[in-house]
Amino acid sequence: MARPVWSGVLSFGLVSIPVGLYTATDTHTIHFHQLQRGTSDRIRNRRVNERTGKEVDAKDIVKGYDTGEEYVIVEPGELDDIAPGRSQALEITGFVGLDEIEPIYFDRTYYLAPRGKEYAKIYSLLEQALGRSEKAGIATFVMRQHEYLVAVKAEDGLITLHTLHWADEIRNPKEEIGDLPGKTSTSGKELRMAEQLIEALSMSWDPGQFHDTFQEKVSALIEAKKSGESVEKAEPAPKPSPALDLMEALRASVEGARSPKDSREKATTRGGGSQRTAKKPAGKKRVPSSEKGADPQTMNKAELYKKAAAAGIEGRSTMTRDELIQALADRRQAA
Repeated sequence: MARPVWSGVLSFGLVSIPVGLYTATDTHTIHFHQLQRGTSDRIRNRRVNERTGKEVDAKDIVKGYDTGEEYVIVEPGELDDIAPGRSQALEITGFVGLDEIEPIYFDRTYYLAPRGKEYAKIYSLLEQALGRSEKAGIATFVMRQHEYLVAVKAEDGLITLHTLHWADEIRNPKEEIGDLPGKTSTSGKELRMAEQLIEALSMSWDPGQFHDTFQEKVSALIEAKKSGESVEKAEPAPKPSPALDLMEALRASVEGARSPKDSREKATTRGGGSQRTAKKPAGKKRVPSSEKGADPQTMNKAELYKKAAAAGIEGRSTMTRDELIQALADRRQAA
């Protein structure tokens, strides 16, 4: 059972509920230790006095604000003293429509739970009222010496709390990005084609369909290195579409999104005028390009890597497709 990261009282009007705040999300990031190269010795960070070079105990460390001329010293307890009671209060000051809060303001998500079975009815009442009204309660509270602006909303039978960015924390894109294009001139045909692509790629939101492939590759890299194997390098990122090829890129994308088979047939029809695509002779099987004797020039990088692994070519995990072709050619000549 998880422990609350904060406990206090949630109040709206004259109604109050003792609640606990629980972390709603987790990270699957793989963490590494820092080691000195060539050894298994861990690297440690220590709190050191920059003038004397001596390590300082945590109880002897205070906060200091640099005014430019001197440091203003602030003791840990003084930060709690300037907000008496507020570190235990979560008071909703008003309610807003869920669609009024722009996504850029949302930061982290927490679960709110009642601290005692006797408060279950009040908790359920607030959850149902928030859900039916499609509104979120706006509140502020103090946690770990920081004040947070939050939105409290109903979600799947429970109450969630979302920390929000303060208005002055949102950066102005026009000040941050010097070359924003704004609304540039586009043709009606380009716009319709872009809309068709969006429609063709539209889907129902299911977060379970997506997973962190990079972390999976990091895990695979670790396992491969444990067993002395090498891992294939990822393909380079696709190049941006040239402006002159925009319409063709959009058209090909729409056709590819609708059906790869239809896309190939349409492309053949356009290239051959009114001629129909010839049918393939029946009974013939496609010979995989990775089979022995196949021309390496016709293979993709994955097939080349598999062939290089079978040939025992060292350093293949760092090679590009062209380098793999050359390495295989050199191996054939050496044989």
